[in-house]
Amino acid sequence: MNPIFTRTSIRSWLTKPVEEDKIEQLLRAAMQAPSAGNQQPWEFYVVTDKKKLRELSEVSPFAGCTAKAPAAIVIVYRKNGLRFPIMADIDCAIATENIWLEMEELGLGGVMLGIAPVDDRMKKTADILQLSDDYAPFTIIPFGYPEQSKPQQDRYDKSRIHYIG
Repeated sequence: MNPIFTRTSIRSWLTKPVEEDKIEQLLRAAMQAPSAGNQQPWEFYVVTDKKKLRELSEVSPFAGCTAKAPAAIVIVYRKNGLRFPIMADIDCAIATENIWLEMEELGLGGVMLGIAPVDDRMKKTADILQLSDDYAPFTIIPFGYPEQSKPQQDRYDKSRIHYIG
């Protein structure tokens, strides 16, 4: 459970590319996530093309760091054929957390950039990836080898815990 307590959001990376086996391990971790009714709505777009990374960096005011990332994973969900479509974004959020924790284990770092549910961000991302209307972008995760490390904050707050019974 240590990665939960050491993982931080990383927005600057070394220029060193991320090895394919590590990217595959991130995707394996993502696909191990639980999902509503085991619907597994996710699709993963691995982007290493510098032009596409620059384009993705412009989909939101907070995505600028993507331009300098060695790679990004864009998590997209299917809109059709899902047993519990209202849960697709939650399923993708859990997959995102799995990626983040595995990044920490592999010595990588990244940041989750919110795309859904903001319509203009979703449309821009879909256009860049040339997605059909059957798919909805959820998040962009730029990642690589961190340029520097930083400590995680201790966020434990006893005042937010309520026991009943």
